[in-house]
Amino acid sequence: MTRVKPEPMQVVKQRRDAALRALVSGVPYIRFLGIEFDRRGDEITATLPFDEKLIGNPMLPALHGGVSAAFLEVTAIVELSWATLWEDVETGRIDLSAPEPVLPRLPKTIDFTVDYLRSGLPRDAYARARVNRSGRRYASVHVEAWQDNRTRLYAQATGHFLMPERPHG
Repeated sequence: MTRVKPEPMQVVKQRRDAALRALVSGVPYIRFLGIEFDRRGDEITATLPFDEKLIGNPMLPALHGGVSAAFLEVTAIVELSWATLWEDVETGRIDLSAPEPVLPRLPKTIDFTVDYLRSGLPRDAYARARVNRSGRRYASVHVEAWQDNRTRLYAQATGHFLMPERPHG
């Protein structure tokens, strides 16, 4: 009986990071806002680096509410898409080494409710999303955003999403 030698963990990590980069690079709005994603194990943290263009009220100054909402929604969609994409890459259904890999379509927002808890200050912001329910057709996600202190949220949101159809196989 021959044993299959497991892949080195570094190779697995590189493949997962490449999958996340492929997912994020396909959305121009993510680049426009400057949102970055950092993966540690199965946890993804989104970062919105501060930029003057993100200020809505220069008198305070405070981040624009629409920017905060977009940051939360993008974080939710990436978190939701990541689980599917990661599984497809690991099983070989998606080959990221192909010249133009075909990535799954992103979930479509059904509704998205944002709670603004305090003003977003002119500094970097962070967010993490938690998938509450994900089925074949529908998903529910909760997202939290903070700046200096993870326990002092400045915004949170709950979204419901229509999941793209997945090929059978």
